[in-house]
Amino acid sequence: MANIHSQKKRIIRAERERLENRRYTSTIKTYFRRLETAVGEGDDTSADTEHLALVQTIDKAVKRGALHRNTGARKKSRAARVRAGQPSA
Repeated sequence: MANIHSQKKRIIRAERERLENRRYTSTIKTYFRRLETAVGEGDDTSADTEHLALVQTIDKAVKRGALHRNTGARKKSRAARVRAGQPSA
């Protein structure tokens, strides 16, 4: 455990930021599963809604710094392939 006051504050802040980043990544995974389910069931309106929510969440995560921009681009590309009906690799 740190003895310096600023280091104690930094530890608390790092934990708070880690949880925020984890919220973004968890939400992205959830939306991706929902998108795959909607496409698998053939529900176009639901798939469109899930795809839009997924892309927006990815963009917010990249803007916030929770995801690297290349990772965000890769996830959006994979989501577009799933939405088009192609299997994800």
